[in-house]
Amino acid sequence: MRIGYAAGAFDLFHVGHLNVLRHARSHCDHLIAGVVADEVLEITKGRRPVVPLAERAEIVAHISYVDQVHHEVLLDKLDTWRELRFDVFFKGDDWRGTPKGDELERRFAEVGVEVVYFPYTVHTSSTILRAALAQLEAPSGRSRASEVS
Repeated sequence: MRIGYAAGAFDLFHVGHLNVLRHARSHCDHLIAGVVADEVLEITKGRRPVVPLAERAEIVAHISYVDQVHHEVLLDKLDTWRELRFDVFFKGDDWRGTPKGDELERRFAEVGVEVVYFPYTVHTSSTILRAALAQLEAPSGRSRASEVS
């Protein structure tokens, strides 16, 4: 049985997240979705997610492509592998050819884990959604949407 692991914040869940999980499931027999903990995201991305870990994990757990959800609380993906022993790691292709992506591939190759990249959904991301939400905020703190209605 080929076990796959797809990790992500899965904050403000959108079609890009769904696409990664769909593609990942088609490349393995058992898909584990790693939902990255709030504290880890604060360290790695410099900000906390909008949606807390328990709620993000609950959403991901109900996606039909996902067989198992793992709360990813460790910074090092190799430490997560030591816990779960997956065979293939899935990542967005925005990592391909970057120093971080090359290092990830090298370290996983040492333990026999294949890294598979999927197309990054450039037109939709949690970062874009955050920016759109911020634009809705008026200087007074009131939502522009409420001003229109």
